Amino acid sequence: MEQSTRVIDGAESFFFDGNDTGILILHGFIGTPQSVRYIGDELAQLGYTVYAPRLAGHGTDYLDLEECTYHDWLHSAEIGLEKLRKHCKSIFILGQSMGGTLTILLAEKFKGIAGIILINTALSIPNLDYLKGNTIQQYVDEGTPDIKDKEADEIIYKKVPVKAIHEIQKLMDIAPASIKRIHCPLLCFKSLEDHVVPHENTDKIIKEVGSQDKEVKILQHSYHVATMDFEKDRIIEDSHLFIQTRVSAGYLEDRQKEEWRLQGKIGGREIG
Repeated sequence: MEQSTRVIDGAESFFFDGNDTGILILHGFIGTPQSVRYIGDELAQLGYTVYAPRLAGHGTDYLDLEECTYHDWLHSAEIGLEKLRKHCKSIFILGQSMGGTLTILLAEKFKGIAGIILINTALSIPNLDYLKGNTIQQYVDEGTPDIKDKEADEIIYKKVPVKAIHEIQKLMDIAPASIKRIHCPLLCFKSLEDHVVPHENTDKIIKEVGSQDKEVKILQHSYHVATMDFEKDRIIEDSHLFIQTRVSAGYLEDRQKEEWRLQGKIGGREIG
């Protein structure tokens, strides 16, 4: 979905042209690519081709977000995937929070994905449960981003449309059904002290995913927005090792012998 509102300074999508291994990085709900910029910059320095799209309705004005559905966010992610496919032979996806939720749907739909990295993936947000079915309240105030490092400053909206909250709730409702149909390599990060998404969400993913190649890393000193928190460098190091291990094992070469099996056209609306 197109918005005409000016993009907030620092909230823009970013792209780095590197080698033929691409990493699509997806930010979270009401966040922007700024929340994953450090991760993206460092992965690009390691040689990867990196793209972090700004999801529809994000990084402009909260009124834009009110006009979006979760299909629009998924569409933004799929267009990002298509951009990387033009540059890369192999693609990994890294998703933070709702970005992880979108990653789950992409990994089910596009079987050619080389691997996924999930960071505090949102399958439930208990603090928003009271708004389910609420058709009276239009907006809610957003609090301080859940980051342990108080020097970190995330770009977010100060108000959130209840309509948009209903959309992420729909997204979280449908995502669990996709987990068991994911068979690519999986690396999960979970913050033990996360005040937005229960870390049990990650436990559910690890337990139910169809992948045999799966691992979880525990973050002891980060809150929900771990890509901006004290252990962001560890996320980079572990993600780099995860990718390089799969590349050196020859797994990707085998995967590339198989054509991308797309369940519908890029940008399609078949999921959900």
